[in-house]
Amino acid sequence: MHHHFRPATLPALAAAIFLLATLSHAHNISRILAQHPEFSTFNHYLTLTHLAPEINGRTTITVCAVDNAAMADLLAKHPSIYTVKNILSLHVLLDYFGAKKLHQITNGTALAATMYQASGTAPGSSGFVNITDLHGGKVAFGAENNDGTLTSTFVKSIEEIPYNISVIQISKILPSAAAEAPAPAPAQQNLTSIMSKHGCKVFADTLSSFKDALSTFNDNLDGGLTVFCPLDDAFKAFLPKFKNLTASGKLSLLEFHGVPVYQSLATLKSNNGLQNTLATDGANNFDFTVQNDGEQVTLKTRLTTAKITDTLIDEQPLAIFAIDKVLQPKELFKGEAPAPAPAPEPAAADAPAPAKKGKKKKKAADAPAADGNSDAPADSPGDAADDTADDSNGAVRPDGGRYGKVVVALGLVFGLPLVL
Repeated sequence: MHHHFRPATLPALAAAIFLLATLSHAHNISRILAQHPEFSTFNHYLTLTHLAPEINGRTTITVCAVDNAAMADLLAKHPSIYTVKNILSLHVLLDYFGAKKLHQITNGTALAATMYQASGTAPGSSGFVNITDLHGGKVAFGAENNDGTLTSTFVKSIEEIPYNISVIQISKILPSAAAEAPAPAPAQQNLTSIMSKHGCKVFADTLSSFKDALSTFNDNLDGGLTVFCPLDDAFKAFLPKFKNLTASGKLSLLEFHGVPVYQSLATLKSNNGLQNTLATDGANNFDFTVQNDGEQVTLKTRLTTAKITDTLIDEQPLAIFAIDKVLQPKELFKGEAPAPAPAPEPAAADAPAPAKKGKKKKKAADAPAADGNSDAPADSPGDAADDTADDSNGAVRPDGGRYGKVVVALGLVFGLPLVL
């Protein structure tokens, strides 16, 4: 049977197409710029300064990229990485400016707030950028605190996802005395003191007694560090298990609670997926999965699902979150994994089809299983990464996921039979 679309169905079709666009709104600035080698230096420094995940975690945003030559001019001044972050965050506008909007600015000029302004480190109005339409169709940009001088011009649109993210090229870095001022490295924080004062004293004291583990945490602090510290009741209950571990096992378990990049709570909510930890090395994965359900963020291993219960500190480059359970890595507690139960449980929910067992055994990172059952509930990390990456931002696999929703929407609109 042929379906002929009547004019009356066109608004409904438009609504379904809009639904598809809405469901696929997630963006990744690193991937967008990776398609354009002339912005590779700019892209590299978005990653180094941890601005990339902050950009990915926001909607309605404009990134004003500059090419490698413009970045070379900036880097020739040998700014610290913290100064580079301030400068580049001035180039991220907290509004959507596609090419069309840039050429149709109301009254010819607009003042845009930036990520530098949102950081709270920009003095006065130095975190705003002036955008002005000039004669001849040119669009100029200038930092608001630069005496009104418009030093850069719009070159081209790189990618636009209305009205989520616009990535455009401007001709040169926006000069700003405030952003370019030498930014000191954050003072070395006392990690164990912060934990002890906020309900994680048992974990902090244990970490202090293992100098190698504590130094691993401190060594990663300047470059970015996120710590998940179990609350006192949780770690006290776990101590008998902890004492039965080998010396290297104890070290790995403590380091398993640190991630070697800075991640705010907003970043964790928007970037679900597999996380490497301070314990990760060439022989062992030592990773866990971040998943959020609304406002609640959970950390999942094969044996544990822990919830983030509190933010102890969140100041670039350090974030420390309290969690309600000790994270137990499969590398240390593999033999204890329960067999899949008929009742729906967090551990059983991750059980793979039996066919995946062979794939699991290929991974050199895993020690041999103690028995047949111990491997059963564990999906391979690769599969977990696929699942969680797909789950983030509402984008899931076609089996009832993002595209499944669109098929359902189209079916409802047109009364088509649904066979999923």
